[in-house]
Amino acid sequence: MPTASRYFPARQGAGVGGDWFDLIPLGGGRVGVMIGDVMGRGLDAAAVMGQLRSASHALAKTGMPPWQLMRALDAVVSELPDQFVTCCYLVVDADAAEITVCSAGHLPVLLAAPGGEVSRLPAEVSVPLGVGEVPHHESRHAVAPGSVLALYTDGLVETPGSDIEGQIDGLAAALEKGLATTGSLEAAADRLLTELLPDADDNPDDVTLLLVRIPQTPATARTLVLDAAPGSVAEGRRFLRATLAAWGKDDEQLCETACLLASELLSNAVRHGSGPVRLRLRQAGRELGVEVCDASPVLPQARFAAPDAESGRGLLLVDSLARSWGTLPTAEGKAVWFSLPLPSPRR
Repeated sequence: MPTASRYFPARQGAGVGGDWFDLIPLGGGRVGVMIGDVMGRGLDAAAVMGQLRSASHALAKTGMPPWQLMRALDAVVSELPDQFVTCCYLVVDADAAEITVCSAGHLPVLLAAPGGEVSRLPAEVSVPLGVGEVPHHESRHAVAPGSVLALYTDGLVETPGSDIEGQIDGLAAALEKGLATTGSLEAAADRLLTELLPDADDNPDDVTLLLVRIPQTPATARTLVLDAAPGSVAEGRRFLRATLAAWGKDDEQLCETACLLASELLSNAVRHGSGPVRLRLRQAGRELGVEVCDASPVLPQARFAAPDAESGRGLLLVDSLARSWGTLPTAEGKAVWFSLPLPSPRR
């Protein structure tokens, strides 16, 4: 996912602060995007930032949805004396052309459409982390491939005596102008900072800017919707083999491994989930991704089966043979995915 980022520490005090951002691969073509700001400056703010960044990264990797991750971080911050944190977390699903966002008191995310028009993402903004016992709501938004998200902290738009709403509007106008004159996110980021922060050597607060371009939906992605019935497992295998052949990736070892692991996930969905079942295949670079979704919200857990048990080994098999795998809650229920390396092209 194309990105450009800029960070300038405050030029006052210890020169460190509590701004952070993170890009977190979640599997299945999804990426978590996070930005946060610990109120205050100095070593204390930097220490809290380090704790929260580590915690948020680990929580996001479990597939936790944005609202639940915010609730977990809120519990962490509530245990720290006199600390308040603004934070925004988005899950970008490029294949589905949508983002899920939850904001705890953070400044609005800007969304630049492929045509150039910039608007504020219409997401509800809750109270900062640390207030406690206030729910944080997430929302889902369609987003066109090629759009650009702009996330930032208050050091970029807040100046003494200025109206912050006017400054955000100025940032939106500068973003629209920058993207219209250059297709490069790096060049657009430089132009934004030149216009909004002409003297980066004298900024009183940390400045963080993150630009993220939503990639085009990959052409090599196919989906099959199946009934939650035993016969769907074999149908899914046939679909997988036919798709790999159409993509020119019909290496026998790859097909056998992918079909074996897909069969395990489909069997679990048929036996323990609820229908319909969705099988999604995607080729991204040198990697094959396989995802099985069903309508049950219960996430599967790998476990060690007893020697005489007739089931319970499927996820251990996936864990042994896949390059990576994981689970994710979805709006309909859950997704279980795995990835395999694609063989080198034949010469």
